[in-house]
Order: sequence, then structure tokens, then C-alpha cells
Amino acid sequence: MTDSVPPVLESEPAVAETVFGDRVDVARSFTVELARRGEELGLIGPLELPRLWTRHILNSAVVAPLLEERGRVADVGSGAGLPGLVLAIARPDVHLTLIEPMERRVDWLQSEATRLGLDNVDVVRARAEDLADDIVVDQVTARAVSALSKLIPLTVPLVRSGGQLILMKGARVEEEIEKARKVILRNRLADVEVLELGVGVVAETTRVFRATVD
Repeated sequence: MTDSVPPVLESEPAVAETVFGDRVDVARSFTVELARRGEELGLIGPLELPRLWTRHILNSAVVAPLLEERGRVADVGSGAGLPGLVLAIARPDVHLTLIEPMERRVDWLQSEATRLGLDNVDVVRARAEDLADDIVVDQVTARAVSALSKLIPLTVPLVRSGGQLILMKGARVEEEIEKARKVILRNRLADVEVLELGVGVVAETTRVFRATVD
């Protein structure tokens, strides 16, 4: 019987420099630390290292151009910092509030924001539904949190009138939209669209549900 070989961190794709520009060194530092401590802290699964750059870091980073210049963004269910910390790295002009209920993950987010010198990040230990009276932002992001029918009512109260939801979804996003039709109408969302980001740039494109809050 042979010993199993531990997974190896995916080599940095050449396109990372294009996506992150002069912030690529910060992105590298974050990726290496996430690879080193992610499984131990329950942030990523044991099989994610060989696709960490492609499926997680770059997948999050291609959302950065959608953020308003000098805007205020709340990232709901930040977890490992995907996309919250990655967006804060890519867009230092944007202020990110990372919302995460689990103490272990909050500690990770705070320590990484400090270690990486991200002065555009606040971390809040809470559930999104408990912050409706405390936070008003221009945009809300979320990745792999829940289905749109549940996620929309959690995120809309955090957004100013005219602001946006930017919710990263999987290949079945159109099905989610169909199931969430009544929720979309009830929450008075306008300009609902699905964007595919990173086409021709990254190996795995990113699908985003984007809508304007009335």
C-alpha cells in the first residue's frame, strides 16, 4: 500500500498579473496563507489546493470591475475571504464590510486583513439579517451562500435605494432566478441580469446575478 500524496497548491496562472495588476503580490500572499491554513481552519476543503487560484482566487477577482469607484460594499458570508478579501485586495479604493457569523472565520478574516495591510476592510461578526438597521451600502456581494430565493431577502435590506446586488452563482443560476421570481418582485428588484465574467481571460468564468434595488 502506498501513502497518499498530499495535494499541491496550483501554480499561479500567468493571467493573475493581468487580473490583479500591481496588487498581485498581495494576492499571492493571501493565496499562500489560505493554502497553508485553509483546511486546518475549515475554510477550504482538502481537495481545493490544486485549483485554488483558478476556482477561488481568480473566480472572485474578476468581479472587482463591477464595484463602484470608492463605493461601500458588504460581503455576506465571507468565510475564507472569497470574494471579500480578494475584492479588497483588487480594489483598494472600495471599502469592504465582511459579514460572517462564525467566530473562527471572523478571526481569520481580521488577521488576514491586518497582515495584508488592508485598511479598506471591516469585519463584522453577525448574520446579515441582523444588520438591516446598522449597515447601508452601495452594493452587496456573496458567494456560495444560499439559493437566490433565500439570499435576496437577506441582502436587499443592506443596500441603499439604487444600489446593487452582485451575487456569484453557479451554472444553474437561471433555474434559481425562475424559482425566485416572486421574491424578486416582492423585493422590487430591477435590471435583473446574469453576467458571465472573465470570458477569454480566465480558465473558469464567473456567473453573477446582478440587480438594482429600488
